[in-house]
Amino acid sequence: MRQHFLLDPEVTFLNHGSFGATPRVVLQAQQRAQLEMERNPVAYLGRASAALLASARQRLAAEIGARGEDLVFVPNASTGVNIVARSLALAPGDEVLTTDHEYGACVATWQRRCVESGAVLRTVAVPLPFEPEAFAERLLAACTPRTRLVFVSHITSTTAIVFPLRALCAAARERGVITLVDGAHAPGQVALDLAAIGADFYTGNCHKWMCAPKGSAFLHVRPDRLAGPVLLEAPVVSWGYVAEQAEDEGAVDGAASGGLAVGRTGHTGFDAYTGRTPLERRLQWQGTRDLSAFLSVPAAIEFQAAHDWPAWRRRCHDMAIELQREVLARNGLAPVAPDDALAQMVPIPVRTPATGDHAEALRRWLCDERRIEVPVTQHAGQVLVRASVQAYNTHEDLERLRDALAAAGV
Repeated sequence: MRQHFLLDPEVTFLNHGSFGATPRVVLQAQQRAQLEMERNPVAYLGRASAALLASARQRLAAEIGARGEDLVFVPNASTGVNIVARSLALAPGDEVLTTDHEYGACVATWQRRCVESGAVLRTVAVPLPFEPEAFAERLLAACTPRTRLVFVSHITSTTAIVFPLRALCAAARERGVITLVDGAHAPGQVALDLAAIGADFYTGNCHKWMCAPKGSAFLHVRPDRLAGPVLLEAPVVSWGYVAEQAEDEGAVDGAASGGLAVGRTGHTGFDAYTGRTPLERRLQWQGTRDLSAFLSVPAAIEFQAAHDWPAWRRRCHDMAIELQREVLARNGLAPVAPDDALAQMVPIPVRTPATGDHAEALRRWLCDERRIEVPVTQHAGQVLVRASVQAYNTHEDLERLRDALAAAGV
């Protein structure tokens, strides 16, 4: 499998979780899309791209248990989180509920949003070792009549835990509480069925475990949420808003013009500017940008399908769990979560003081001295080596990390 990727053979790469890695054939598909665009940029971006994006969304939707019309492409999951955060009307005293396992950049998004609005960001401690059966109950117990939204990861970044979501989303829905799931690490690492999960909003990266090109992700809106009460606002106000206003005022005749904005918009004949649904109109056209990463998502899905990816996932999970067992057995430490609450990333506790300096020193030593690319994080008084195991990794890769940690005395 390694031959399909461009990774440096001199580096033991165990950090697929940060930015992913893309197979050669998928990069070639992206380059073909870029070259096709350059043959006639106006025809491609202005007229063809809407249909091309719709086709890519449909292929992605089939993979993740959703409908294409309920998806929009975004460059990364952080953008998806920000779109929902900026769109949610919060009043002083309202509450946003989250956990102490969330990705720092997204926590910062909610911190800023709460400061702006006077709302309160409440963090629920989810203790280690993780108890899956207590997860939903712990969060629901923290909800109050002022809780507007619950924000949780599907697979956490620092601790690599797969949170069970269905019961939480269903119970929150009954209480009238909105759910937003940060699925940055989930697509491609676990089988997804967004309809079954039932979150109001779910955002996930395609460029991580799905192995699509960098800058490809999605935001999914549960169908009954498309009409509100949270009307999503794009980070960039562009032609979709003009088309929406024109349609509201009767200036767009969908049957006659195919949904094209006419008259005072100043542009005609550009499908990409308008979109066929409110979600498309508001979020699809963000000015001129390279759409090739989005359009190459189907190629990434086909690559994984051609190589029996579920079997690779199982192999990688088993390898990751075995690595964790070996290191923990040597150290006499306990795992932070049950095996079935982990996927292809494992958070391995090590014996080093739980400070940022010590964690960074270990990461740098592994990188500089042993040529091992792996993140070292800290959570709740523990330093964790978060090893990602992807299909291109070998048993020898994991043995190098195991032996390096032993040599470091951790």
